[in-house]
Amino acid sequence: MLVMRDVAIAKSEFLPDQKAITKVQYFQELPGLFRYCGLPQILQYVECFTGPNIMSMHTMLINKPPDAGKKTSRHPLHQDLHYFAFRPADRIVCAWTAMEHIDRSNGCLVVFPGTHTGELKQHDYPEWEGGVNKMYLGVRDYDPNIPGVHLTMEKGDTVFFHPILIHGSGMNRTPGFRKAISCHYASSDCYYIDVKGTSQENIEKEVVEVVKKQLAVESIMTLKDAWMLKARVVQGERINL
Repeated sequence: MLVMRDVAIAKSEFLPDQKAITKVQYFQELPGLFRYCGLPQILQYVECFTGPNIMSMHTMLINKPPDAGKKTSRHPLHQDLHYFAFRPADRIVCAWTAMEHIDRSNGCLVVFPGTHTGELKQHDYPEWEGGVNKMYLGVRDYDPNIPGVHLTMEKGDTVFFHPILIHGSGMNRTPGFRKAISCHYASSDCYYIDVKGTSQENIEKEVVEVVKKQLAVESIMTLKDAWMLKARVVQGERINL
């Protein structure tokens, strides 16, 4: 798994246990957490998007910390497809489940309905004064006239969304941690792509660097290689992915 820390926390004094951790990614090898990805309550809806052969592609436990005063707990507006080396987008879906009450005070999701019908946009690091967390890239251009919807959620509430949907989250203004768990699924009929020469080259370089360091595997050369390592069957059979 990959344990991540907020850029403002990482630069401050050491904080023990949960206060130091903002995200746990790639928990596919941890049975207790990965059980979420196979819950029938989740898969019955995922199958509507993917079909019967379902792969877990990306897993994430989010522990959004109280903002340290630098607004670094924000997540810039982005499209998840920017990080993915597999297609088609219409056979990919994210399940995002609140682990406690979530609203605008602790940094709920904000989504922009209808943007899932658009195209994948260029993503770059926003120029934020307090700094930006690693791999927190944001869309370069989007229509500011499209109204956003803030998702107030209770413990156990789950939202399913398309990988081209523009979304993000605000900063956590409370003293507590905002917890959620998510999994991105794809049909095993999906296929991998080469992102070289596309707007995704910037994230490929970062992901490959992180995975190589994490696993000490020099054979990881492309974004496709990284995703092949993380993919797991949760229902049906493995076909392409």
